[in-house]
Order: sequence, then structure tokens, then C-alpha cells
Amino acid sequence: MSENTRIIKKYPNRRLYDTEVSRYITLENIRQLVIRGEHFTVIDKRSGDDITRSILLQVISEQEEGGDPIFRTEVLRNIIRFYGDSMQSTVSSYLELSLEFFSEQQQQFKDRMRRLLDVNNPLTALRELSQYQVPIWRTVRREFLANLKRKEKDDASAQVIESDADNSDQDKQSGQ
Repeated sequence: MSENTRIIKKYPNRRLYDTEVSRYITLENIRQLVIRGEHFTVIDKRSGDDITRSILLQVISEQEEGGDPIFRTEVLRNIIRFYGDSMQSTVSSYLELSLEFFSEQQQQFKDRMRRLLDVNNPLTALRELSQYQVPIWRTVRREFLANLKRKEKDDASAQVIESDADNSDQDKQSGQ
């Protein structure tokens, strides 16, 4: 445990006590600590065990009971199936890395939008946003035009072949 880690004690009466602010807190307060990115450890007052995971699972459970859960029933069933399986540690690592990657992507998007919106002039913000999109649109347009030319060329070739076939049929009929 580092010096910067906030200590929260869980008493036998199931109450959580935040030693940094010297007051009892709720699971919602724990959720807010997580959202703010504060590091904390929850210690069972009686045994001295670190029960942070257990408390975080309670926070998740409380959130899942609310209106819009993240974990659908089938996702929870699949997670349960991996407990005790030889792939358990692999699944754990995969989920952790996936969530880290998702969080990084989300933060990059937020940072980009914040930079765009912090600009006083909306036209400047639109110009900057379009600068990210212009190379993509140029590539799409180039590919579209190349495919269009290819299709026109293929259509012209097909017409020549059809015309030759029609002429050949007419020659056969007139030769009979």
C-alpha cells in the first residue's frame, strides 16, 4: 500500500469509515471515489483483510440493479462459466486489457472534442474537425471514382462481347 492510498475501514456493523475525511460513507461515495480515480483500500476492521474487491463488487451489483445495466444476463452466465476453468486467468487478462484500451480510446475522443469545443470560434472548431476527416474522404472518393471507371470499362467490354455474340448469331442465321 502506498502513502497516497486512502484507507477505508469496514466495521462489523457493515458501515464504511473513510479515515481521510473522518466520517462514515456509503457505496455511492465509494463509486464517486472510483469515478474520480482516487486510490483507496478497504480494510475489514475485525480481521485486517483487504476487502476492496468485495466492496467494488457490491458497488457493481448496486449499479446493475439500477435502470441500465452493463452486464446482460448472458454475459454474467459466461463469466460464471469461466470460474475454475483453465482459461480463467486468460479471460481476466483479456477483460482487463480490453477495458484499459476502451478507456484510453474514450479519453482520446474526449480530449479531442474538448480541444475542439474550447476554441472560441465555431468555424475554427469545424475547420479543425474537418482536417481529420479530409484525408479519409479523399481516399473514399478516389476509390469510388476508380471503381466507377472500372465498372464503366467492364460494362463497355461486356457490350462489345454481346455485340460480337449478336453479330455471330446473325451471321449463322443468314448463312443457313
